[in-house]
Amino acid sequence: MQKALEYWNKITINLNKIGLWMATLPIRLILAWEFGEAGFSKLNGENWFSHIQNNFPFPFNIIPVEISWFMATWFEILGAFGLILGLFTRFWALSLMILTVVATLGVHWPQEWNSLSELWKGYAISNDGYGNYKLPLLFLIMLLPLLLRSPDKISADYWLAKFISKKASTLN
Repeated sequence: MQKALEYWNKITINLNKIGLWMATLPIRLILAWEFGEAGFSKLNGENWFSHIQNNFPFPFNIIPVEISWFMATWFEILGAFGLILGLFTRFWALSLMILTVVATLGVHWPQEWNSLSELWKGYAISNDGYGNYKLPLLFLIMLLPLLLRSPDKISADYWLAKFISKKASTLN
């Protein structure tokens, strides 16, 4: 039993070391792919926000649709690059969370629901009249650790913070 505990302890120590380098990297990369794909789709597509603008929460429902489209497009594209590099990750995570909430309310939330069981039917990928907020909810959950956790060593944020810290210590 002692050997098994020692072995488990070594595994845990090594996993923690790896986690310091790249725990959120797979999350950053998959979210970058998803948001980048959506942004480039908007960049090369037609603005359909006028059909759903009334579903957006305030103040997004009063912003002209051209500006909303532009902002959504570029926040998705630039946010994707930011996530890939791990540069300003917390800013991009929060921005993409706000964008995701607006998109969920505007597009993915059910038009009507009378009970929690009806609302739960919207936790789906396809829209069968109950909404389809499964992916946006998963994106929000995946963005949360990027907002709350300090940057991995395999991110520009980590090295930028280290550089700034070194510069600040030389000034004192």
